[in-house]
Amino acid sequence: MAEQQELAAEEHIRYIVTAEKKKDSFESLVMEHLRASGAYWGLTTLDLLHKLHAVDASEVVDWIMSCYHPESGGFGGNVGHDPHVLYTLSAVQVLCLFDRLDVLDADKVADYVTGLQNEDGSFSGDIWGEVDTRFSYISLCTLSLLHRLHKINVEKAVEYIVSCKNLDGGFGAMPGGESHAGQIFCCVGALAITGSLHHVDRDLLGWWLCERQCRDGGLNGRPEKLADVCYSWWVLSSLIMIDRVHWIDKEKLAKFILNCQDKENGGISDRPDNAVDIYHTYFGVAGLSLMEYPGVKPMDPAYALPLGVVNRIFLSKQQ
Repeated sequence: MAEQQELAAEEHIRYIVTAEKKKDSFESLVMEHLRASGAYWGLTTLDLLHKLHAVDASEVVDWIMSCYHPESGGFGGNVGHDPHVLYTLSAVQVLCLFDRLDVLDADKVADYVTGLQNEDGSFSGDIWGEVDTRFSYISLCTLSLLHRLHKINVEKAVEYIVSCKNLDGGFGAMPGGESHAGQIFCCVGALAITGSLHHVDRDLLGWWLCERQCRDGGLNGRPEKLADVCYSWWVLSSLIMIDRVHWIDKEKLAKFILNCQDKENGGISDRPDNAVDIYHTYFGVAGLSLMEYPGVKPMDPAYALPLGVVNRIFLSKQQ
C-alpha cells in the first residue's frame, strides 16, 4: 500500500499552464478536436486551486470566441471545427469562470441548443442527429447557465430522461441502455437542474453507486471494471445530489486519487503509475473538491463549476 500523499497543487498548476504551450506534443495532438473541453478541464482545475489568474483571461476569451459559429449559434471543439452541443457547453462554462458571458449573444446560443431538442424530448448532439442522455444534460446545463431554460420543453426533456431509468435505479444513454456512472451523472444532474430529483429512487441508485467503490478505494463506472480517477467525479457528484455520499469510504477514495499523482511533474492519471492527462487531473481535483479536501475550492455537483461561480450566475442580477 502506497503511503498517504498530499495534493501536489503547485505541480498540477504548472503542468496545466505549460501543457497548452506544448502544441506539438502527443497529448496536444490527440486533444486537437476537443480543445474547448480541454480548456474547461484545465481552467476549472486552476480555479479550484485558486490560480485562475495564472492565465491571461482576455486571451482565453478571444480564443473561445474564435471557436464560435455565428450562423448557427454553436461552438466547435477548436477553431474551424463544426459546432456541437458538447463544446458549446464547454465554451459557456469557460466564459462563466471568467465572468464573461457578456461576450455572447445568449439568445443565439440558446436557439442553437433549443433547435437540437427532438419530438420525444431527447437532444441530439449536433445536426447529424446522434441522441444520448449526455446531450440532454449538456443542453439543460447550457440553457440554465444562460437563464434560457424557458426556451425548451422542459417537461418533455425530463420525461425522456426518466424513460432511460433502469430497474437497478441507474440510467443509460437511451431507453434500455446499460446503467453507467457517467450517464447517471448526466441524468441525475439534468434532473437536479430542472428540480425533478423526485423521479430518482435515491436508496436504490445510492446502493448501485456505492457498489462502484473497489478494494483499492477508487471508483469504477460499471460492475467488474477497474477503478478510474474520473469516476471520483461522476459517482461522487451523483451521490451528493441524492444525499447518499456518506455511504462510501471517502478516506480510501482520497488516498486512491492522491496515489495517481505525478508528484514531480504534475498531473493525475486514471490509476496509479499510468501517464497523466488534463482530463484525469481535472476529475481528480474535482473529486477531492467534493470531499472538501483542504485548499481546494468547493464544486457545484450539478453544474460542474466552482460553487462561487455558480452562485455568482444565479444569485446576482441577470438580464
